[in-house]
Formats: sequence, C-alpha cells, structure tokens
Amino acid sequence: MTALVEMRGVSKRFGELQALDGVDLVVNEGEIHALVGENGAGKTTLMNILYGLYRADAGTIRIRGRDVRIAGPRDAIALGIGMIHQHFMLVPPLTVAENVVLGDERGGPALDTRAIERRVRALEERFKIIAEPSARIEDIPLGLQQRVEILKVLYRGSDLLIFDEPTAVLTPQEVDELFDIVRTLRGEGKTLILITHKLREVLAVSDRITVLRAGKNAGELVTRDTNAQEIARAMVGRELRDIRVRERKRGGRAVLEVKALEARSDRGTAALKGVDLVVNEGEILGLAGVGGNGQSELAQCILGLRKVSGGSISVDGTDVAHDGPKRTRRRGVAYVPEDRRVEGLVLPFTVADNFILGKQDRAPYARRGILAAAAIRRDGERLAKEFDVRPPDPAVIVGTLSGGNQQKVVLGRELSESPKLIVASQPTRGLDVAATEYVHERLLEQRARGCAVLLISSELDEIRALSDRIAVLFEGRIVATLAASDATEERLGLLMAGHAA
Repeated sequence: MTALVEMRGVSKRFGELQALDGVDLVVNEGEIHALVGENGAGKTTLMNILYGLYRADAGTIRIRGRDVRIAGPRDAIALGIGMIHQHFMLVPPLTVAENVVLGDERGGPALDTRAIERRVRALEERFKIIAEPSARIEDIPLGLQQRVEILKVLYRGSDLLIFDEPTAVLTPQEVDELFDIVRTLRGEGKTLILITHKLREVLAVSDRITVLRAGKNAGELVTRDTNAQEIARAMVGRELRDIRVRERKRGGRAVLEVKALEARSDRGTAALKGVDLVVNEGEILGLAGVGGNGQSELAQCILGLRKVSGGSISVDGTDVAHDGPKRTRRRGVAYVPEDRRVEGLVLPFTVADNFILGKQDRAPYARRGILAAAAIRRDGERLAKEFDVRPPDPAVIVGTLSGGNQQKVVLGRELSESPKLIVASQPTRGLDVAATEYVHERLLEQRARGCAVLLISSELDEIRALSDRIAVLFEGRIVATLAASDATEERLGLLMAGHAA
C-alpha cells in the first residue's frame, strides 16, 4: 500500500517533559489507523503536530512522499488533513449547514441559506451521513453533532480525517452508526486515524495500530493478527488483570434512598423528574445514560451541591436533601466528581494540600485556625504511597501530574476515611487502561468492605463489569433498573436512547 503520511523521528519537549522522543508513524492511503497509548504517551501531541497546532522540535513529515512544513491548521487543511476534536467545535444557535460552512463561506458575506443547505445535503448523500441541514445544533443530540463535525471536515475536501476519542459521548447504537460512517469513508477513498483508548473499538474498526508508550514507539500491529491483551501489554508494558465482581451478599441494608427527586438544571429547566433509586451496603449500583440526562444534577443533589426542588434523599435513614456539602460529607458520603480538574482538585496546590481539602479546618490539619504543616506533610506522604501517586512526593504541584495520578489524589482523599457511600461520577473519564484498572480495583475494594457505591458512567463496559444492578437514566427519569446479569449492551443502549424496556 502507498503511504499517505510518514512522520519520522518526531520529538517534542514541553519544559522538562519529553512528550515525544523520536516517534515514527506511517499511515497508508485508504486505511483506518488506530493510535493508542496511555495518558501522556504522546498520541494527541503527535496528532497536534500533524494538524499544525504544535511545531515539532525534530523530525520530518511527508505527505504522499513529499516533505512538508505544517506551520498551522490552515497548512494542514490545504494538504487535505482534517481533525474531529473530542470536544465539538460547534456554534449551538446556528444550523447544521451554517456550522458546516463556518470559516469557508463560499459566496461572500451575503450567504444564500438554500444554497449552503443544498451543498451540505449533497455531502450527506455522497457519504451517507444524515444530519438535517436546517436543524439548529442546540436542538440535536450529541451523536448528530459529531456527524456535523465530520461534514465540516469533508466540506473542506479533507482526504485524511483524524478522530480524537470519537466515541466518548455516544450510546452503543451511535457507536455502531459512527463505525458504519467510518467504513463508508474508507470505501470512498478516505484515510482515517483514530486516537482512542477503547481496545474493543480498535479491534472492531481499524486495519493497523500504532502503540505509543512514554513518548516512544511501543508497537506496530496488524489488527486482524492481534488481540486486546497484546495491545494492552504494548501500551502499559505488563499484563492487565481481569476485573471480576464476586457474588454480592444478599439482604444488605439501604444506605442511600432517593425518592421522587426533582431538581432544575443551571438553565432553569427540569433536570430530574421524580427519580427513585436505592443503593445498598456492599453493592455497586451502576447508573447508565448518555451525558446530559440528569446524571450530573443527581450527583450534585446527593452531595448538597444543588438545590432540591422536590422529593427526598436519605443516607442511613437521615434526610440530607437540604444539607450542605460539608454536613453531607461528615455523614460519610464521599464524592469522585466527573471533572477532577474543576471540581475535584485545586491545581496550583500541592498533592498534600489536595489530600486534605474539606478537612483543612479540623484536627490534625489545623489548630486554632492555623494549618499544621507537619501533619499535612506526614499524611500527604502516607497517602501518596498508599494510593500509588507518581511521583510519590507530597510537595509536587497536583496540576503537573497526569490525569491518572490526579485521579489517584482524588481517590486517596475520598476513600481514606472509610465512607459509607461513594458517589463516583465518570471516575475513569479520560484515563488510560492502567489507570482505569486501578480505579476499578479501588471501587471493588470499597464494595467488599460493605460500602455502598453509586457508579455514574457513560462507559457501558465499565457499568456492566462493576455493577450488581444497573439503573438507566433518560431525560431526568429512571426508565429501568436491571440485574447486571440481565443488562445486555443492546438492551442498555436502547434504554439510554429512550426506547421502552
């Protein structure tokens, strides 16, 4: 096959961090190429260099056998390279067609709405990507929004499409639809690079795989000749352990009871519409659903971070619906928030300081309103070792750590006081396979000691692997609660999309 892209000896340093160290990548024309690796392995950095967002310190890039210099995204687009970002770059009040042509408005400032809709509809028909051109972005689901991003790239004539974590916000059915689109694009002669950490999806759709580890090449694999274990071993340098949930003890008491819960979103709309659920001691209740269906608001209500407009929340029989977060946490409720960098950590603080957040006003960390530096440092050292934070230095600024190590700091703080209830919201979002494995093992340890765990996740593999029971949240309502053994991926996917059980 003919190489479309050849990146040779690519290196990139950010201060003291060597992000890429002599990396090679060869992508052939007309193939689906998966780029995999742990967080911090250099995947996104390498693709940002190819798309012109970063400049390499060393190395060469050849497109169709010709040396090129890519100084910015405009150069990349001119070379036929397009990138579909994980966080969509769309303008919500504009229509699908207007977003597709944004930045490339052929015909001057007086836009002909019908003309641009015709051009977008022609693209839809050619590539079998259906997204109603006249619909507003704010009115369509995430799966359709992603299609708009793909149409944007195709509108600019891209022959190479880079997808960054393309399935992060999709239901299983939307993932299948995306992969149908990906295969159609390959059939139309397009070349695709998928940045992902979901190995099952790599095996389902890619032709070849490049593995990076710690900024270096760690493997070049042909998909049909490999398996998930070999890919994971190349990514982390060791065998990963299978997560196996032991049989749950029957008859555990209810730790968390939510009845007829109602709450509003930040925009004032109804986010929770009479939610009922129970989490028992020694149980993981998985809460499945596509993002934006009330999961965040439910977690915030339980923790006292959002005002409840109706219903009740009890922990060990005590109503906490109108308690603040401080009182709720003192009742034995721990929280792993979905955005660790915004809600879970103070990034400019040290690891030790982040370990005591929420406890900084009481002994042994404070006496008469003055922080006890020795106690903070002592417990910081202990927890950094116990929770395998790397480097295990309590004086390191937490914002400089990788995502996996930042999550270990959050877990260390939340689990170190043996909570009764853990609300874990998207606990492995953005984490690589090794960090995900670590988080799963810690949650199962808490379950084994009798803690109740509410696991909120959009990752069905995670929900099905860890949960004893699974509840599905759709448009602010629990639409079904199933035993994990009865929750097939197809059934959950349909429930998550709003179809009746």
